[in-house]
Amino acid sequence: MAKGYWIAHGRVDDPAAYDLYRAANAAPLAEYGGRFLVRGGARETMEGAAKPRTVVIEFPSYQAALDCYRSDGYQAAMQLRQGISESDLVIAEGWDG
Repeated sequence: MAKGYWIAHGRVDDPAAYDLYRAANAAPLAEYGGRFLVRGGARETMEGAAKPRTVVIEFPSYQAALDCYRSDGYQAAMQLRQGISESDLVIAEGWDG
């Protein structure tokens, strides 16, 4: 079964308030088996444009990635980042090759 991934590029405008979102998203991410592979850190945009922060979260399946995003727990957490950050998020199915 192919894994699922959240791939996000974002910008945080209020780091202190964003910490509340981070704390709130921990439970739904754990519930659905989410594991951070990339969480900020150094990077270079080689083509195109992207917001300044990159996050990649791996899930045990594509369905788990979708279910986590759609869960009540994550939707509640997401409300905490409204107005304090901006993100582009793609949920992608991994390749089993």
